[in-house]
Amino acid sequence: MKIQGIESRTDDGGAAIVEIDPFSRDVLADPYAFHPQLRDAGPVVWFPKYGVFGVARYGEVKTVLSDWQTYCSSRGVGLADFAREIPWRTPSLQLERDPPLHAATRGVMNKVVALPRLKSLAPHWKQVAAELVESLAGRRRFDAVQDLAEQFPLRIFPDTLGLLKEGRENLLAYATSTFNAFGPRNDVFLESQVGLDAAQAWIAEACRYENLAPGGWGRDVHDAAAEAGISEGERELLVRSFLSAGIDTTINGIGNLLHAFTLHPTEWQKLRSDRSLIKRAFEEGLRWQGTAQSFFRTTTRETELSGVRLPEGAKIIAFLAAANRDPRHWPDAERFDITRQTSGHVGFGYGIHQCLGQMIARQESEILLEALSSRFASFRAAGVSERRLNNTLFALRSLPVEVDLA
Repeated sequence: MKIQGIESRTDDGGAAIVEIDPFSRDVLADPYAFHPQLRDAGPVVWFPKYGVFGVARYGEVKTVLSDWQTYCSSRGVGLADFAREIPWRTPSLQLERDPPLHAATRGVMNKVVALPRLKSLAPHWKQVAAELVESLAGRRRFDAVQDLAEQFPLRIFPDTLGLLKEGRENLLAYATSTFNAFGPRNDVFLESQVGLDAAQAWIAEACRYENLAPGGWGRDVHDAAAEAGISEGERELLVRSFLSAGIDTTINGIGNLLHAFTLHPTEWQKLRSDRSLIKRAFEEGLRWQGTAQSFFRTTTRETELSGVRLPEGAKIIAFLAAANRDPRHWPDAERFDITRQTSGHVGFGYGIHQCLGQMIARQESEILLEALSSRFASFRAAGVSERRLNNTLFALRSLPVEVDLA
């Protein structure tokens, strides 16, 4: 599909003008059809519909993500500018804070998600993965999103946090709406708000100290944050940040990777022949068909980026997924290749605001891939996949598959 709407004319600062809507349903359903034209339009583009700049080439995206002094997150990583309007939602204490405040909250979370603690969970997670895969092996045909990518994280991570047992179905609705909120108030956003009040009420209660199970990471966050002098209300928000970082983005990452394998069956055979490729396979999945498609930054001062003048207070949308397929940086960029060296991809962001849950997502995905590749000789589509549109995430609602047993 060729998406029209990029013109050769520029705004006064030198940015190519892009007339199409990057948050339209067509673009959200297939952003990769739009990215080549966006990258080729210029190093910096201008979207008059929203009055924002955009970057889609790897070099510029990496610059914007890494230079937090010039391109800040504290004015919102979505379309809204918190310096000019009252946030309609509480800003994220992780994504939407800059140093020095960011260092305090990130330090708390890094203490809780220390690598030794995460590795100690692996034996139980492997057992859960093996049981889930075996149950699906008996069916041979199943939905790789609803029966697998969603089920595995939901069976292990809420228990890790110590969340309430009843009402966990609210987690998916909450995470979807959170990431939708970074975009405009379009139909995709409004659809995610239907029935959300009950989910938000459950989330608020679930993140309270007294409702979290002893020994879980949720209470650990509260305790570590209290030692750091963080208020009770902010402690609850820190626990809440786990609910998107450790669940929804992981679900989408697994779903997108399994979709890639259905499109490239020879890569599945490579994986089965060499299990040492499991780590690379997950990283290549993030590069080739990443979960987080874009995030915003705001300029803190007048600056210049690749010859384009940017005023203070300019909103810039960084297209992470477009950067991850930029042929200026990646050889044979459009090819899904699990042997590729993917170091430096921006699938988890880049710089101080990299995804909080990246180590969690990696461990979950690698454990699940190990179980799947051990049990399934082949992995192929058994129907038409269905996208779940989101203003920020690239997600699947359904992926019917059929497997042959090893």
